[in-house]
Amino acid sequence: MDPQGTNSLNRSMTGLWARRNKLNLNSPVTPNPPATSEEAPTPAEDTTEALAAASQPATIAPESTEPLPTPSGKRKVRSSRNADGSSSKRTKISSSTNQPSKDHAAPTARLSDLGGVEACIEKMLELVAMPLCHPEVYIHTGVQPPRGVLLHGPPGCGKTLLANAIAGELGVPFINISAPSIVSGMSGESEKTLRDTFEEAKRVAPCLLFIDEIDAITPKRESAQREMERRIVAQFLTCMDDMSWEKTENKAVIVIGATNRPDSLDPALRRAGRFDHEISMGVPDEEARAKILKVLCSKLRLEGHFNFNTLAKATPGYVGADLSALTGAAGIIAVKRIFKQLSDGTLVLPDPVVQINGDQDVAMADDIPAPPTSEVSAPSTFASLASYLGPTSIGHFLIAHPDPLTEAQLAPLCITSADFTAALKEVQPSSKREGFATVPGVTWADIGALHSTREELHMSIVEPIKRPELFNAVGIEAPCGVLLWGPPGCGKTLLAKAVANESRANFMSVKGPELLNKYVGESERAVRQVFSRARASSPCVIFFDELDALVPRRDDSLSESSARVVNTLLTELDGLDSRKGVYVIAATNRPDMIDPAMVRPGRLDKLLYVDLPSADERAEIVRTMTRKLPLGSPTGMAKEQVGQAVEVLVKERCEGYSGADLASLVREAGVVALKRTLGSFHHGTGEEGEQWGGAEAATPTIVVDIADFASALDKIGPSVSVAQRRKYEALRNKFSGLPVRVGRDEEDKKVPEKMVV
Repeated sequence: MDPQGTNSLNRSMTGLWARRNKLNLNSPVTPNPPATSEEAPTPAEDTTEALAAASQPATIAPESTEPLPTPSGKRKVRSSRNADGSSSKRTKISSSTNQPSKDHAAPTARLSDLGGVEACIEKMLELVAMPLCHPEVYIHTGVQPPRGVLLHGPPGCGKTLLANAIAGELGVPFINISAPSIVSGMSGESEKTLRDTFEEAKRVAPCLLFIDEIDAITPKRESAQREMERRIVAQFLTCMDDMSWEKTENKAVIVIGATNRPDSLDPALRRAGRFDHEISMGVPDEEARAKILKVLCSKLRLEGHFNFNTLAKATPGYVGADLSALTGAAGIIAVKRIFKQLSDGTLVLPDPVVQINGDQDVAMADDIPAPPTSEVSAPSTFASLASYLGPTSIGHFLIAHPDPLTEAQLAPLCITSADFTAALKEVQPSSKREGFATVPGVTWADIGALHSTREELHMSIVEPIKRPELFNAVGIEAPCGVLLWGPPGCGKTLLAKAVANESRANFMSVKGPELLNKYVGESERAVRQVFSRARASSPCVIFFDELDALVPRRDDSLSESSARVVNTLLTELDGLDSRKGVYVIAATNRPDMIDPAMVRPGRLDKLLYVDLPSADERAEIVRTMTRKLPLGSPTGMAKEQVGQAVEVLVKERCEGYSGADLASLVREAGVVALKRTLGSFHHGTGEEGEQWGGAEAATPTIVVDIADFASALDKIGPSVSVAQRRKYEALRNKFSGLPVRVGRDEEDKKVPEKMVV
């Protein structure tokens, strides 16, 4: 093989390329058109051009600043992407990162827009306003001002509004960022955004930096799911440490954080030097709600004298956001009422007033012609729909008043207290959206007898809720708990519902076993959650039904998990947390099984025995239950006479019957009367059959006779046996000395012997 011909192919290709370039130099230069998809070079041509370009030395004139012509449009696009040395993808990602906002204008909110949080405002003025307005005081004394303030409380209590109001009042630069907006998808971008935010705060100092929902970026590091969350927390801690006066040139930068989950924050964030102070904004009480309503209603047009204290008493558990929604709902109801009154004709707006010669005000009537207009008047709005509108439609008002209403016409339009009362039925507070019951519908009129128990409950629960100032005057602050015990079916649950209805307080019914959970710690958490919800919606009545299933006696046979539930309930009843405004009523028919610590003073210290009704009480209970019953007799006896006969029957033959037994007796008597009437209706004989027979006969009249009650007595018997009644009488004698003070283990071994029959 000739060694000189080994590179002949490359030499021939190079020669062809050189000849082509020589021809192009001799011909006039024409700009290359942009390459399209039809003119794209084939892979073979692209390869040939690349080889030729590689064989040619790159010779560029020094004075030439124009880029070399490219043989293909594809290479031109590729070179233009990398002309600045960076890819367009990286540029796009870097430009889309969350940079701190440059608009640091102070909010428009003011402290006068808040109500019922005077203590929190005073604290904010001390911690935020003083370092920002008078830093010379801290520089002169050498005292380090606070760096951070943490606002925490339930949702809707005004944390964000307070931060905006204090910034608007001071007029300093306000950097408002949302915590989730800091989190980025790329590694390191979240930390960079956090650093840039604090650097911006240093640049515009003195300023306020407000981070809403701060728990989203500062969770506990030991329970964080990803490493990025731990890095964000560490970066936040170092940024907070850089906010000292030495590093900010003696210009204060106050960081305000807001959260409704303070327990989920990392503990290192809540130490001194970072978030120095914490302000708790809880659910407003009655006085605070009245102040909030005054602030919210200051911009509304109310009718006459408005009693805010009465409305505040009717809104237990409402936070500021709920009260704002209440005022909005009342306004909507008022607008609907006004339009309805205008349609009905009960509210008539005055005629519009026009000025004549600038001196006299004349009402436009039918005999006064309208002022001439040069333009042709347009047809009235919705005039074509007049025949389709109903008698009470808003369309009639729109047709009658196409122009804006005058001040005189707007004068009679206002919001009344009845509108707020109607809005209470539509607005549900956020604390009640967890699923527990509201005020029950059972009243004292639905309960017969039990007068002595009723008086005790009235003084223990109803009066402290309605008149707390009288009890505070005599030093009674902590509410007492009530334990209703006695035979089953005597009305313990009914009494609790009637008490909650009379006091108009919130009512939470807790069945004893429903709080128990098979997982460790869940039962105790359920107990704590019940009391936390009750404190958030105070005044509130918690009713524990079947208490013996929840707090059995703690002895060697009791499991550890059940003992923890008992301990949790004991500490909630009388622990470090205040139980102000939370009233506890418990019911059981096995008081000997309850732990003795439950009935000591300060917990369930008032024990009320609900006994079986006496003869007179049985007659009163039956009289209450038969008010809606159609009593009568075929012999023509009056309803009152039949009722008296039934009461005599119950007194004589219903010894040992409980209230539930009497209710079952009345129900069974109604069923017997219904069977008798329906039997006569379908298979009647004699006069009744002739009168009621046939397909077009009238509906039969059902009456309950004394004979029906006598028949029902043969089927319904007392649910409490004689032996059980003797046991309850013995228990009553043993419990007559309660409450018993429970001491140490030695006394715990002796006390149960008194309580067991």
